[in-house]
Amino acid sequence: MREPVPGPSRSGSVILDLGPGVGALVLHAAPEMGGREIEVSPLGGGTPAHRTHSRVRPRKTGGETQYAAVYPQLVAGDYTIWEDDVTPAATVTIEGGQVTTTCWPGTAINHPPPPGGPLLAARTDSGCGGR
Repeated sequence: MREPVPGPSRSGSVILDLGPGVGALVLHAAPEMGGREIEVSPLGGGTPAHRTHSRVRPRKTGGETQYAAVYPQLVAGDYTIWEDDVTPAATVTIEGGQVTTTCWPGTAINHPPPPGGPLLAARTDSGCGGR
């Protein structure tokens, strides 16, 4: 059975659980990656049992659409972003109490997210061209 693909999310439709020792990740991607599941795992914990995944979806913010996978509750630390079952694509550091934003390798986001927007009110940026 195939899992239904949810439609675009809108501002305020993603709930993040941030606090001491817990952060979140917004992984920006190109539109052609829409629908793809991307896994992340704590650095050194690359077995499938230690991974979590999120689907790249269109995210409507203001008058623009960005494509991103959102990981709403990650324990602070270093993570591997996986290209496939065996190939790491990138690493990222999650800080407690913050949203970390980064881009899929080779993806440049040429416009910043809305300042103080509900999804990215407290964030650290890394890896996105054009920021």
